Amino acid sequence: MMKIGSLELDHKVILAPMSGVTDWPFRRMVRALGGGLVVSEMVASEAIIRGVKTEMRKLSTNARDENPFALQIAGWEPAMMAEAARMGCDMGAAIIDLNLGCPARKVTGKLSGSALMRDESMVAAIFESVMKASDRPVTVKMRLGWDDDTRNAPQIAKMAEDAGLSMVTVHGRTRCQFYKGHADWSAVHAVKDIVNLPVVINGDITDGNSAQAALTASGADAVMVGRASMGQPWLLAHLDHYLQYGQMPLPPSLTERHAIMRDHLELMLSHYGSHGLRLARKHVSAYANGLPQAAEMRQIANNTTDAAAVFSAMDHWFDQLQDCGEVA
Repeated sequence: MMKIGSLELDHKVILAPMSGVTDWPFRRMVRALGGGLVVSEMVASEAIIRGVKTEMRKLSTNARDENPFALQIAGWEPAMMAEAARMGCDMGAAIIDLNLGCPARKVTGKLSGSALMRDESMVAAIFESVMKASDRPVTVKMRLGWDDDTRNAPQIAKMAEDAGLSMVTVHGRTRCQFYKGHADWSAVHAVKDIVNLPVVINGDITDGNSAQAALTASGADAVMVGRASMGQPWLLAHLDHYLQYGQMPLPPSLTERHAIMRDHLELMLSHYGSHGLRLARKHVSAYANGLPQAAEMRQIANNTTDAAAVFSAMDHWFDQLQDCGEVA
């Protein structure tokens, strides 16, 4: 059992925040398939305060379907991040997560995300302000550092603990690595050694073996899974089962995958309206990945604007796979 503040978690696998991916429909699918803690897409603090419609949609929650739910906020101005955290608590977030890890240039160019790791005094001010504003546990997600010469994740983790934060997540790469090379899980052990907070390891965790290896190398308390969950919203529950019992459950059958894919697309359409069909393309592609005739399914999803036609093509595609006796 891992505790984040007063919140007790019985899962050791957490869904990573991913821009354009971990929206409400995806989070709901993960939870419906047995996953534990889910984290929202990164939301700009300023957008929360201004009530920007496209950003506020990322916060849409349903306590029954996805709690516990963590809202990840980004920014660089302490007072603004504090107000965004307060509003997030009012909207029902169980946890406020601070983004110190995003490597994207459009984020770091505004001195947000992983760029904050270069300004420890600003990080300290953000920690202090958000802690005063939030009545929920506050956590932070970061990288090892900006580059190999400034791997200051342990120092910032200690600052987080001293400020009263409840958990630290570290992606095992520097910002300058982006997603290149391999995540350095063992480097995260220095974070675990310096704090008494729960530490979560992130980066290159794709299956049971890598999840266990990441925990062993880092000494972390839990793992966070991102890109590998696309097209596999059941993965988090399966990895948690592996970490608890040493055995990976069988992947869903074709019939089960068909139902999951259909449910996800229906949620996208109900949440976004007709716009959801375009946003669902990356998910359809991910679900089809590794299955026969995947290119055909991707082509239909990418070039069809009629939802009924996409559902019909999806049903036909799975029927063909069943007739051929293809197994996922």
